[in-house]
Amino acid sequence: MPNNTEQAANKPNIIFFMTDQQRWDCIGAYNEHIHTPNIDKLTAQGITYSQAVCQAPMCVPSRTSMMFGYYPSQLGVRTNHGGLYDEDKLPSDPLPELMRKAGYQTAGFGKTHWNHGVKNPVPSARGFEVRAVGLSRDSGHYEDGAVMMGDAEPEGLAAYYEETKDYGGGEENSKGYIGCTSQIPNHWHRDGWVAEQCLNFIDEGLDESRPLFLYLSFLKPHAGFNVPKEFEDLYDINEIPDIAQPPWELEQNTHLAATDAVNESSQSNYWEKRHVWEAMTPEERKRTTLRYWANCSWLDDYLGKALERLERQGRLDNALIVFVSDHGEMMGERQHRFSKYCLYDSSVRVPMILAGSYLPQKVRGSVDDRPAELVDLVPTLSKVAGLPVNPQLPGLDLLGETQRLGTFCEFHGKGAEPHHSAPALMWRKQDYKLILYMPGKLGEAIGRIGEFQGELYDLAVDPTEWHNVYDNEHYARIRERMTGELLMHLACVWSRGPVFYDRHGLAAME
Repeated sequence: MPNNTEQAANKPNIIFFMTDQQRWDCIGAYNEHIHTPNIDKLTAQGITYSQAVCQAPMCVPSRTSMMFGYYPSQLGVRTNHGGLYDEDKLPSDPLPELMRKAGYQTAGFGKTHWNHGVKNPVPSARGFEVRAVGLSRDSGHYEDGAVMMGDAEPEGLAAYYEETKDYGGGEENSKGYIGCTSQIPNHWHRDGWVAEQCLNFIDEGLDESRPLFLYLSFLKPHAGFNVPKEFEDLYDINEIPDIAQPPWELEQNTHLAATDAVNESSQSNYWEKRHVWEAMTPEERKRTTLRYWANCSWLDDYLGKALERLERQGRLDNALIVFVSDHGEMMGERQHRFSKYCLYDSSVRVPMILAGSYLPQKVRGSVDDRPAELVDLVPTLSKVAGLPVNPQLPGLDLLGETQRLGTFCEFHGKGAEPHHSAPALMWRKQDYKLILYMPGKLGEAIGRIGEFQGELYDLAVDPTEWHNVYDNEHYARIRERMTGELLMHLACVWSRGPVFYDRHGLAAME
């Protein structure tokens, strides 16, 4: 019988790369304009999940959902104003803690966006034994034991904030999306500093007695677009297409219009950007696309450096490599709409790749068109690590044969509870997408649920989702079928969980 050390040594290393706000089509495999040679190598060495979606089109609920394996509403984390704050009342072990308990050395570099430091004076690293965060200690993202950039490289972080000081909250105002050619050293960028910490760890910090769970997560290509010149120079602005716009001038009868109607800040933010972009020349608009793509190329370069170091250390000889993003980016579509905060494909579809020597040779370089979700990562990686899979999770093993009929995503507006929008729910199949939503605010919705509205898109002929055919009787059978599938999917998910009702009672939701 092998001992525990031998069993641990036989487990594959799990290398988890994550970006922020990277569209599904912003990797070389799906866009001939994009320079992402290292991600392209992963597509050649692994499985690309072409239909993958996130579970919420914004950072906090999407990442929390992915790390715990439950849907945002199951966790009670529906917007960026939420979070699981109480370390003693977590619904289950998050992914890094699962890996730690499976015998892995766990090292996390960069963004998790747990949001738990906002209301917790000493938030834990939630399973990461080694931790580095590219922010300041007072940012609300401190984790106990983490090395913070604000402490280790205060001059660099100050220089970064000086360069982006006019970019607004989240670096997402018009100036943030216009960006600039960065004038500070790469390692003074938050992602650059985090990547350097990761590379140093690979060189000097690996535990030879244990398999490795390495998590490297970036803040970009999320705006702001202050990009090093060497990555801007990879692109010719004359080869970048302008963003195509729909034939209509205003959103009408969509969940996005309903969100704008109840959220003044969302509406004003949109119109501020729209006025700026309508006044731009095509070349000026293309510059924003160029800098977004350049950000993708910059992170790809760091990914390549990490893989090179890991290979040098022999950690790719038996490894599963994950590459994903938390959600997408509208990038000026739908009449100059930027950021995420909607259920259209540019916002909810994400790149998802599983690669590495762990995979059988016959599946490397393949494309899996089955519906896939970010919540599938916890059951998939649990099985790879030799752990039992929690049967209450809604996700599936991506490397197994079971498949779902469609993918689910939920959107609850941008505001803080209880003032956020009534929910919008998405059910997506390869050729069709259904969105059911309630106009108005959540607090007013229960008494008038009969007023729900819908969107249906024939993605095969309308991939831009410009033409809502929900009320078109030609699509009535598809509309009713997908509505039933969505409702039964949610009924089955809720019947299996969530686990925290059993463990902690309703108080866990407070």
